[in-house]
This record gives sequence, structure tokens and C-alpha cells, in this order.
Amino acid sequence: MTFHQTLACHVTCIISICRDSQLLVLIDESGDAGFKLARGSTPHFVVAMVIFDDFKEAERTSRLIEEARISLRIKPEFKFNKCASQVKDGFFEAVASCKFSVRAIAVDKSRIYSDNLRENKELFYNFFVKSLLQHDNNALAGARVKIDGSGDREFKRELVAYLKRESAAGKIVDVKFAESHRNNLIQLADMVAGAIARSYREGDRNEHDRWRKMLGSKIQNVWDFR
Repeated sequence: MTFHQTLACHVTCIISICRDSQLLVLIDESGDAGFKLARGSTPHFVVAMVIFDDFKEAERTSRLIEEARISLRIKPEFKFNKCASQVKDGFFEAVASCKFSVRAIAVDKSRIYSDNLRENKELFYNFFVKSLLQHDNNALAGARVKIDGSGDREFKRELVAYLKRESAAGKIVDVKFAESHRNNLIQLADMVAGAIARSYREGDRNEHDRWRKMLGSKIQNVWDFR
């Protein structure tokens, strides 16, 4: 394979599925597990999957992102929370012609009343990672997984633990770490997760859902967990 924080934390998976279609899936999250909403915790937590049905299309997308980074003079990589509005516009315009789909879960933490989820960070991550991946429309079947080694330790641990259990069950082939700053498609997952998370910040005038709208019909499903 040639492929090797929007807010508080980031972990990305690259999943190469061994099928004739060479389907490719990337997973990223935006937000944190904290519930001190008045003191800096993110109001929403989002986990998103970017799904390519064709490996050649994924390679084409990677090239377009590389070209966009050069033309927009971004170094070393695209990160949603660090990009100016015009850079976000340029990024999503660059991938507008690309063929991929998005599935995500968005958690409104103000509506979470379970003490276990509110007080146990590992349980919070585990529950919502499983919630998304168990309803993945079978996208992970036969997968080889690569995970960005940076980001929140608890989220990474729960994600890896879940994926390894799936590996033991024969659903996922392998789980490995990768370096996010060297992979354009990891940056795509970052930007997509960030755009979805930002869409819930309705106080941002007309910009809150601007980049989510630019994804348009690429968004197959966003599960609003309440």
C-alpha cells in the first residue's frame, strides 16, 4: 500500500480492505470526553468514517490534496482547527470532485445523563467507538487497519482494543500504527471530522455548517446520538 486537533484530540485509522474493489476506509474523531462544558470541554464529540470504493480514486484524492497544500502554502499538513476559513474553502473545493462517502456519529454531551459515561473517559470512548463501528454497514470486513500514533491515549487505546477484538473474530485482518503528517488521506479524515463537529457550533453565524455543506451528498449518514 502506498498510503501509509480539530479540537482537543485526534486519532486516525486507515483501513485497507482486501477485496476486488480495494475499498479504503479512514476513521477520525473530533472533540473530547470531558463534561466540564462551561470550562473548555467540547460540547460535541464526533467520530467519522471516510469511505472510498476504489483505491485508484483514493490515490487521485491524495494527489489533489497534495496539490492543494502546495497552492494554499500549507505546511506541514491540513488540520481543521488550525486552518483559516479560506484554507478550509480551498481544501473542500479541491476534493469536491472526489468520490468518497462519509458516515459519522455526533454526540451532544449535554444530553448524556449516564454517570458511567460522564465520569469514565475510557468507557465513553469505548461506547461511542463501538456504536459507530458496529453500525458500519459492513465497511470494516476483511480490513487491514493503520492508526495515527498521535492523539488522545484513552481514545487510541479503546479504538485499538475494539479493532483487535474484531481482528480476533476474523472481521479485521491487522491493526498497525502510521504517521499522520505523512498521509494526505489522514488529513482528509481530519478535515471531514472537523467540518461535521463545527456544524454543531450554531453560534458561528453562517459559518457553522459551511464546510459540512461543501461535503454535500458525500455524507451518507450522520447519527445524532441523543
